[in-house]
Amino acid sequence: MLRKLLIFSIIAILAIRAYAQKPIYLWQGQDVSHGKQVTLTPFLAENNTDGTAVIVCPGGSYFWLDDVNEGEEVAEWLQNQGISAFVLRYRAAGFGAFFWHNRRVFRGKQHPDMLDDAQQAITYLKEHSSEYRIDPNRLGIIGFSAGGHLAMMTACFSDKEENQPAFVGAIYPVVTMNEPYVHERSRRALLGERKQNIQLMRDSLSMERHIPDDCPPVFVINCMDDETVDYQNSILLDSALTAKKIDHKYILYNTGDHGFGVSEVYGSEECRQWKYEFLEWLDEIKL
Repeated sequence: MLRKLLIFSIIAILAIRAYAQKPIYLWQGQDVSHGKQVTLTPFLAENNTDGTAVIVCPGGSYFWLDDVNEGEEVAEWLQNQGISAFVLRYRAAGFGAFFWHNRRVFRGKQHPDMLDDAQQAITYLKEHSSEYRIDPNRLGIIGFSAGGHLAMMTACFSDKEENQPAFVGAIYPVVTMNEPYVHERSRRALLGERKQNIQLMRDSLSMERHIPDDCPPVFVINCMDDETVDYQNSILLDSALTAKKIDHKYILYNTGDHGFGVSEVYGSEECRQWKYEFLEWLDEIKL
């Protein structure tokens, strides 16, 4: 009998792991052309005692997604820490838009597509929280680079409780769409070839201008030697959060550059501590 129970337990664990890796098609069944393009891949933690869960938004300048370094590896690390994670493959402009500027003729993928996908992910997981053994009140979102901008948009532009994250992680994030600190490639991808030149659109998606009074807690880190996204982006975000008296933690590392994710190789010994700081912060905010 004991042997049968052991075998059943092993099969159950393997089934959970297999199920955890099966992507969720967020828009499937709806009358949209992107029904099979937007996915949410679960990495369920077996020892998730408090139901904390995180949606992971990879970076990639809104043109493409760094699915591995800033997606799967991040989710696996969170999973190993007892936090269930879900990697979001949101719509990005794509290589065609990057090389050939084809959105001068065709709409392609641009704002608000990415935001719609992120909000749909939050709504879906809250509606299916019991299925994934997560607490809908402890569901947050973390993003890297352009994904950090997307994570902040979900917090700042949420129009109802169903798509509001409980907390946000913005890791070396793109923040502003305005000079002198804008990451121009992300701005072009997000707004498109035409709208990127409209000042009203730039202002509308510069996150330092849109921190709401009820913004959830935010964790922000970046490096002063970042050669991709000017470190002043996070300074702007920190100042805006401080002005609104939003509960947040900001860490500016001296070295590490950009794009290190949760790596123990890339970046610097200094900046690689961010992930442990993040875990401590989660305990501190007491969701």
